[in-house]
Amino acid sequence: MTPEEIHQKLQERFGAQILEWDSAVAAPYIQVAASAIHEIGAYMRRDPDLQFDSLMCLSGVDYGPEKTLGVVYHLFSTIKRHQITLKVEVPRQDGALPTVCDIWRTAEWHEREAYDLYGMRFEQHPDLRRILLPDDWEGHPLLKDYRVQEFYHGIRVPYVGDPPNTGMEVYRTQDQDVP
Repeated sequence: MTPEEIHQKLQERFGAQILEWDSAVAAPYIQVAASAIHEIGAYMRRDPDLQFDSLMCLSGVDYGPEKTLGVVYHLFSTIKRHQITLKVEVPRQDGALPTVCDIWRTAEWHEREAYDLYGMRFEQHPDLRRILLPDDWEGHPLLKDYRVQEFYHGIRVPYVGDPPNTGMEVYRTQDQDVP
């Protein structure tokens, strides 16, 4: 199926839960209501015309300090050989959405990463905890308004501009880009 046909099929089935369609981009996408992502994902997996059996990637997105957070799902059907991207948005504060890890097992790790780095909560996830950072790390470092703690376990976290030590430092920024 073409991306347009996939969109049409979802629009007919889910109506108002399909929020946006954009085919003018390199990876055509369908934005869906966050509360409906599980229902839509399950349908896309089991429908004989769609058979999206592979979640290639699930990524968190921060649209800016005064805006929403998003999740992008890249889906592929190994049987039908078609693909589509789904997008959802959640509120920046206390944003939550249903997990899809019971539909695509790959999502277990991807959702943990989005939780760890963006603070997104995935309801009904079987093991939603940090995956990249220590359990006691403060905050979620890929948020655009994130401020790194100055000390971690009594050790100063280096700033950009600090004298180099080993060349392997983890830099934190203060309103500037990492070189």
